[in-house]
Amino acid sequence: MSLLGGTISVTGISFMMFCVFIVAFLGYALGRVSIKGVSLGTAGVFIVALLFGCFFFKPLESQLMLKGNSYVSNALKILENFGLILFVTSVGFIAGPNFFAGLKKNFKSYITLGAIIIVAGALTCVACVALGCNSPMAVGILSGALTSTPAFSAAKETVAAVYTDPAIAAEMETAVTVGHGIAYLFGVIGVVLFVQLVPRIERADMDAERAKLKVVNDGANLRKQATGLIEIDKFGFGAFALAIIIGVIVGGIKIPMGTSKFSLGTTGGLLLTALVIAHFGRIGKLSMQVSKHTLEVFRELGLMMFLIGAGIPGGADFVELFRVEYFFYGVAMTLVPMIVGYFFGKKILKLSMFNNLGSITGGMTSTPALGSLIGVAGTDDVASAYAATYPIALVLVVLASQFIIMLFP
Repeated sequence: MSLLGGTISVTGISFMMFCVFIVAFLGYALGRVSIKGVSLGTAGVFIVALLFGCFFFKPLESQLMLKGNSYVSNALKILENFGLILFVTSVGFIAGPNFFAGLKKNFKSYITLGAIIIVAGALTCVACVALGCNSPMAVGILSGALTSTPAFSAAKETVAAVYTDPAIAAEMETAVTVGHGIAYLFGVIGVVLFVQLVPRIERADMDAERAKLKVVNDGANLRKQATGLIEIDKFGFGAFALAIIIGVIVGGIKIPMGTSKFSLGTTGGLLLTALVIAHFGRIGKLSMQVSKHTLEVFRELGLMMFLIGAGIPGGADFVELFRVEYFFYGVAMTLVPMIVGYFFGKKILKLSMFNNLGSITGGMTSTPALGSLIGVAGTDDVASAYAATYPIALVLVVLASQFIIMLFP
């Protein structure tokens, strides 16, 4: 097999896949460990991936280096992106039939809560700048604390525009990257544990909370009757693939915004497209229904792949770049928005617990936390709140990242 002008042995590729499956097995085993009813679930895969990256990524990379290029990093990036595509598209299809009915009912609450979460995170970021952290580093930490790749990308673009000296711009871009890497670990784990601990602390009646998630489905069940439509395949693989194609195109559309261009990105484009397609269930005479079992498998498989792809290289960077004060800045930027958002949703907006927590995962743009919350709630209905809050949080965190760097260069 040829790649980058050289030859990669099948043995090398097989060994990489072997390592991926080791991480997956150990991660799920760790996720099953329960301490007083709290477990990591699928996030256990992320922990094992980070540990694997800490100890084995650099040796593996050096052994499989090809003419100065590491196809290990490239392969893991492909694994991460493919997993994200599967997970987000599945979530969109699952949430779609009830999404617009739920959005109509709680539209103002979702928008308000998403804004509150991002504003709280941005103010915490500004406080860290006031304590002496430079703004590119602080914004990098913010993007990691909220696990927001679009905010991370926007911050780097803004740095390049604000700092005209190429050497300083390069230094500041590195600061953004360092901050993101340091805060990302707690950004994932913190939200995952939060959505598990809150129901226990509140001593919630899980059956009653699940019942509150049920919304008027706005005729969704009627649309699921596939009468006279052309079905590509019985599992829905064809419809799923078409949704991905359209979603990638939508996510790639760039809109001028400030000093850079905003786009929904792969995540936002796929989520929006899958929501709309699942709502209507068809494109003309073509059925776009995907079986529930297919969606559940793709959702879990995608989440696992995403966590491994992001976790292994992230573990190596975490060891190299870690500084205690930056880590605690990241902890603050994760906890403050979550706690403020939760109590605002509970006390002011009067959201039910699972609607509130679903909105928190969307407002924090946390894909792994949504997967954990689905397991805690025992229903996919929480995905509707995530999907409703996610877009406003995505836009606002990108804007906040840009404004903080421009106001505090």
